[in-house]
Amino acid sequence: MTIDGHDGRGLCGVQGCFFRGQSELNMSLAVLKSRALIGMAAPRVTVEVHLANGLPSFNIVGLPEAEVRESKDRVRAAILNSNLEFPSKRITVNLAPADLPKASGRFDLPIALGILIASGQLKVKDLHGYEFAGELSLSGELRPVQGALAMVYGLTQEALLLGESPPIVVLPEVNCAEAALVSEARVWSATSLLGVCGKLRAPELQAEHDATMFGSEQALMAAVDWSDVRGQATVKRALEVAAAGGHSVLMVGPPGTGKSMLAARLPSILPPMTELQAMESASVASSAGQFDVRLWKKRPYRSPHHTASAVALVGGGAVPRPGEISLAHNGILFLDELPEFDKKVLEVLREPLESGEIHISRAARQATFPARFQLIAAMNPCPCGYFGHSTRACRCAPDQVLRYQSRLSGPFLNRIDMQVEVPAVPVEALDSVGREEVGAVVAKRVLRAFERQIERQGCVNAHLSVKAVELVCGLDGAATALLGRAMTQLNWSARIYHRILRVARTIADMEAADQIGTAHVAQAIQYRRAMSS
Repeated sequence: MTIDGHDGRGLCGVQGCFFRGQSELNMSLAVLKSRALIGMAAPRVTVEVHLANGLPSFNIVGLPEAEVRESKDRVRAAILNSNLEFPSKRITVNLAPADLPKASGRFDLPIALGILIASGQLKVKDLHGYEFAGELSLSGELRPVQGALAMVYGLTQEALLLGESPPIVVLPEVNCAEAALVSEARVWSATSLLGVCGKLRAPELQAEHDATMFGSEQALMAAVDWSDVRGQATVKRALEVAAAGGHSVLMVGPPGTGKSMLAARLPSILPPMTELQAMESASVASSAGQFDVRLWKKRPYRSPHHTASAVALVGGGAVPRPGEISLAHNGILFLDELPEFDKKVLEVLREPLESGEIHISRAARQATFPARFQLIAAMNPCPCGYFGHSTRACRCAPDQVLRYQSRLSGPFLNRIDMQVEVPAVPVEALDSVGREEVGAVVAKRVLRAFERQIERQGCVNAHLSVKAVELVCGLDGAATALLGRAMTQLNWSARIYHRILRVARTIADMEAADQIGTAHVAQAIQYRRAMSS
């Protein structure tokens, strides 16, 4: 991936000296290419600018949203403040296709360039291999746009599928840090309208530089480690299994037992992201305007408050945008105080937990966002938090405890692979400094089990289909009998049966065992006992 950082201001010694007035070749039509952003898709938009005689006017057609219609004032001011001439003509801008809604200020730059080309002020030999996106300030400076990474990734993949060379994408300089992460793309950065004009006027003078520096910064992670949590060996083991197999977990226990600490440290032991996973997660964040290049290849960790709405969690809006479950794609979605979430909000998680994606439909638009997240949830066993506590009495009546726990529906709990109890921490365990296992050691065990799954079936065990479960999760006779008794006594559903097999397969992988044994099944069953479901 290459970037040219030159803004083109001094190519001829005087700013803007490469422009000519309306003379020799008076073109009245200019055609440029840009991209819209609909969900994760980046459909191509052709920007056609036509100048005609008559009373001066400026019209934009092609289903523009309000922010696109407002670009008329931004473009006019940007051209004039760049010491260029805004033509006194009938200006018509068509954004094709006409039935595709156009939003955001990303079309400011191609519209302004189209006016300059159509009026003869900018001479460009060939625009076929270029695409443009950028919002203009009134001074002519370029401002960043949302979804630059998603746009560049989408158009690059489209070109590679067609066997074509990816186009040169002209973007504001701020967006180039994320665009540089697409290794096959060619990006030109610019800081102003004049800078873009300079590049187009003399493209042969533009040296292409390696821009890996934009993607090399890493986040300054907080000094946290798996060993920060004292005691809780059983819960740590359960989360280690969950990390290795991609399983969802519900932790149930009184306040102050380390549930939130464990969830926050879980990303530190997860397997590293692949290039494709990193690009997918970064594209989602970019489309929401929340991408940070320092977090490249860092698994997302999202922890929405329990007052979050269904739209905030799964995405939506008049212009569909990704929600928390999509921003957590390939990472962790942590829901603390789970019963405090609105029940209807939790129910919308049922489909993406199964399918790994979310479909958002509105009257005029539809969008699909990826949502392959790992759900980690935490809750108290009762309203006061001390039901079943070893040393502190619970103040809740039995019916209060029942009502509190029944805020979580059976179908929702069925979709959570592991439900573990987090007991109170003994006082002596709090003084175990230096005796807890560090995260690096745990991460190595997780990685070995993860690689075993990828080599065998190409995905983690949590994502196995029912047919794949039958192929790779075979049990011996004793293990089959044990699971059968548990299913009968606990009245578990077929969905839970398959989830028990997936967890047992991960436990066996942690021990490098080819066959799932009785001990593996017994441990998987114990990881379903914290809540009845």
